Amino acid sequence: MTVLTQTPTRDPIAPRAPRFPLARMVATWRQRRALAALDHARLADLGLTEGEALRESRRPAWDLPRNC
Repeated sequence: MTVLTQTPTRDPIAPRAPRFPLARMVATWRQRRALAALDHARLADLGLTEGEALRESRRPAWDLPRNC
C-alpha cells in the first residue's frame, strides 16, 4: 500500500503568525520600566543619557527591537 503525503504550502495571502510572542512583549515592557527607574549614575554606567533612557522607556510594548 502506498501512502501519498503532501507537504503543506503557505498561502502567500494568509496572515503570518506574530513574529514575537506575547511573553516577549511583556518581558520588553518590564525591561523598559526598569530602565526608567535607573538613576543617573547607573545610566552613565550603561552609556545612556536620561533622555535616551526616557525615550526608550516610553516606547509601546509592541514596538520591539528587530534584533531579538
